[in-house]
Amino acid sequence: MLTKIVSGGQTGVDRGALDAALELDFDCGGWCPLGRRAEDGPIAVRYPLTESESPRYEPRTEQNIVDSDATLIITGGRLEGGTRLTLELALQQNKPCLVIDLRQPLEFDQIKNWLTALNISILNIAGPRESKQPGIAEKTQKLVVELLTLTTHSLTTGASPTF
Repeated sequence: MLTKIVSGGQTGVDRGALDAALELDFDCGGWCPLGRRAEDGPIAVRYPLTESESPRYEPRTEQNIVDSDATLIITGGRLEGGTRLTLELALQQNKPCLVIDLRQPLEFDQIKNWLTALNISILNIAGPRESKQPGIAEKTQKLVVELLTLTTHSLTTGASPTF
């Protein structure tokens, strides 16, 4: 059963995932670079993140993968830069990774079944920063709110809500 969302705090997908968890009072956290570094300045303290020992993004990306059961990558385009690194590191760590491309029709059952089949408790959510894919934070927040609502609702009632 999903119990925690982990992300790195960068603008875009990371913040969208954390905002969704905070909106629903769902447990969240993760690692961020030293100094709470992000493209828009220091990450706000409202995000419950632990600073890594490095100001670089790669160490926090890897630590979030290590500390999670699996990684969900949300994108609206090709995997580039840190998003591609996330996939590569997840594969190197032998951690399950699911890539959702928002340009394709979204199947919540696919994500829910993946979470259930792998008994994922701690889920790392990653993807492009806002400057690379404008609007991705809002889309991610909506997706993760719906996903958390769907998984917690179906776990407590055995039914799927209508979207």
